[in-house]
Amino acid sequence: MNTLTARQRWTGLAVLVLAVTVVALDATVLSLAIPSISETLRPSGTQLLWIGDSYSFVLAGLLVSMGALSDRIGRKKLLLAGSAAFGAASLLAAYAPSAGWLILARALLGVAGATIMPSTLSLIRGLFPDGRERATAIGIWGAAATAGAALGPVVGGVLLEHFWWGSVFLMNIPVLILLLVFGAWLLPESKDPKPGRWDVLSVVLSMAGVIGAVYAVKEAAAHGVDRWDVPVAFVLGTAALFVFVRRQLRLETPLLDVRLFRDRRFTAAVSASLISLIGLSGVIFVVSQYLQLVRGYQPLQAGLAELPAFAGSVVGGLLTALIARRYGARKALTACLLAMGLGVGALGWLEQDTTYLLLAASFLLVGTAEGVVYTLGADLVLNAAPADKAGAASAVSETAYELGTALGIALVGSVVGSIYANGLAVPAGTDPAAAARAGESLGSAVETAQGLSPELAQPLLASARETFVHGMNNAGLLAAALLVGAAVMAWRLLRGLSEPTAGAETGPETGAETGPENTVDASTAQPRVKA
Repeated sequence: MNTLTARQRWTGLAVLVLAVTVVALDATVLSLAIPSISETLRPSGTQLLWIGDSYSFVLAGLLVSMGALSDRIGRKKLLLAGSAAFGAASLLAAYAPSAGWLILARALLGVAGATIMPSTLSLIRGLFPDGRERATAIGIWGAAATAGAALGPVVGGVLLEHFWWGSVFLMNIPVLILLLVFGAWLLPESKDPKPGRWDVLSVVLSMAGVIGAVYAVKEAAAHGVDRWDVPVAFVLGTAALFVFVRRQLRLETPLLDVRLFRDRRFTAAVSASLISLIGLSGVIFVVSQYLQLVRGYQPLQAGLAELPAFAGSVVGGLLTALIARRYGARKALTACLLAMGLGVGALGWLEQDTTYLLLAASFLLVGTAEGVVYTLGADLVLNAAPADKAGAASAVSETAYELGTALGIALVGSVVGSIYANGLAVPAGTDPAAAARAGESLGSAVETAQGLSPELAQPLLASARETFVHGMNNAGLLAAALLVGAAVMAWRLLRGLSEPTAGAETGPETGAETGPENTVDASTAQPRVKA
């Protein structure tokens, strides 16, 4: 890999950027299609949330397993296989005849996406052994990932302006064809030379643990803990994760080397990525509905309204290496988490007729800060892990990203949904079936109002929009509090460490900074810092 020319390395990066963009974009492109899907497939409120987050749940549950698999069978091979599967699942999603089929198709997209994401970041580790080059490459990669997520609503808006909701999945096909052709031609293969056995039981435990625990959190936020399945799912999920960790500590070649979390850089980076995505994805999910169903924007207009987040994420990702070299990873990570908290918290004061300038400023601030957090987090993760475990380590980073996306939709969406259902005032005289339908979601209320008389429709819509905005305000403040907490945690975890910053000169194999001040104890993966 070290014999590749500069042109080959950067051309290979372009292919990886294409891959990560399409997977990230698919996580958010559906947000503006939710009203159209509600009208066509008539999902329940719970089904609507699952349509939004089944993709990220499955993706998060499988990323660690697929990252370890890529270390074993080859990262290029798994990337290309996953890309072909992603295209097939996109076709199924585009022509799903019911809400249940769409949830299934989104889950299959998550399985395929899990084979793509860790392979892209670990291939960068092999393509760019030089620390400064790799920092720039990760900055471009991170900008593509965050920009893909931020660009999703814009692309969705353009497509929905002219086509039906299934078109947001069909747009994946030509991109994936390009990825398969150029990936097979340009990307070199890489894998762990001594990978060991791929432990199937560990795969099952990791997926059961992630999905069980997240399902419990999601349902508890939406319906409380009174339902029997919520505590059962939580106990089973956490038990599976506990057994998974114990098993990894005993295995000679673990699926995930959990000892990586002894490195405070690694823990801080993963935690920051997780919590920042909770705030970002949850905000995109509810604001997309707010723009269309409260402010009356058309899909394209709503997508363009979210464009500052896209622009900010690109700028943030590209400037990460410069910012980290100048201020250090600790200050950069903490400041950007606080900035995200400020931007998301602004939604706590958003009203139905608030000037768009406030929303645009919030989007720009959140997008820029998230671009830095995500890219810097990926760089810290790669620097903390041995080169031969790059796939598994980068999978942890991507798991945090996708788990944060899923939790953001689940938690923020559930908080808004709960406040909406409890606060909606249905006018007297409304048919009980119509009232129940209106109470499921704001989209359902808008659809229900179309079949009512003006005397009933107008107060129903007024109450639905007011209650939804109230729920969004509370969700914004909750997400802001989480981000401030993440900033405090990152500041404490990185205190006293001479951690490598983005763009630091690193050795080709370990990724650790050279020099006596930053030698690494292999038994603990902790930097030894001079007093």
